[in-house]
Amino acid sequence: MKQFSQVIPLQTELKEQRNKTHKIAFAPTMGALHLGHVSLIEIGKQYAEKSVCSIFVNPTQFNNKEDLAKYPRMYEQDVLLLEKVGCDFLFAPSVDEMYPHGLDTKVNIDLKGLDSVMEGEFRPGHFAGMLQVVKRLLDIVHPDFLIMGQKDFQQFSLVHHMINTLQLPVKLVMAPTLREADGLAMSSRNLRLSPEMRKKSNIIFAALSHIREHFSIQSPGKLATQAMERIEKMGLKPEYVEIVDQSNLQRVKTINAPNAVVCVAAWADDVRLIDNMILSD
Repeated sequence: MKQFSQVIPLQTELKEQRNKTHKIAFAPTMGALHLGHVSLIEIGKQYAEKSVCSIFVNPTQFNNKEDLAKYPRMYEQDVLLLEKVGCDFLFAPSVDEMYPHGLDTKVNIDLKGLDSVMEGEFRPGHFAGMLQVVKRLLDIVHPDFLIMGQKDFQQFSLVHHMINTLQLPVKLVMAPTLREADGLAMSSRNLRLSPEMRKKSNIIFAALSHIREHFSIQSPGKLATQAMERIEKMGLKPEYVEIVDQSNLQRVKTINAPNAVVCVAAWADDVRLIDNMILSD
């Protein structure tokens, strides 16, 4: 695996790959990699001859400086994991390399309200920063395929909207959420859970599964309220449980509504966990 910290050497290498008619799959990450990230590389290999992974803890998408400081950084372990899965190229830039002075990297598009619900309500500015870094990375890598995880469903929806709005020449691919044996969605933040809270955190998956099992017989509003109560009773502090339409992220109000997904965010002590489950195609 070749490692790059600067834009131009990476672009030179990728240009050579394109000259060989190689397709490129790209998985952007913030490091502290786990098997969920590995699956992004593996899925990318199904679509393209060459795989690129980025590791960059993006400061513009953290609305909490303490959360940014605590975000786990495990670069050497990440490199070993990427080499094991057969990733071809790693891009790990500095903040100055990503956001050089004088370069306007902000994304100014109408987000159609996708950024104002759920995560947008509790993390102001997060999605503007997220779209900024994804667009910047796409401009650097120019991949044929962008591989992103389902776990961040709202993020995926916004990136999909940005790609369509700006007519970017990349195919967005959703990678299914990978879970621990007890159902907890794999996340870099899980490393910060205390042993006690780690055991309790599987209530999120249990609550989501209950909603999926009863979505055809109970109202979305009632199911969401029940889930909030179950999560809170276990000792976590839920911020939201929302059953929404996948296309516009607006609440669905009818039993067994089509195109529905349930999204949740909850605090496990000082660790914020998110998850989702698709309820209907």
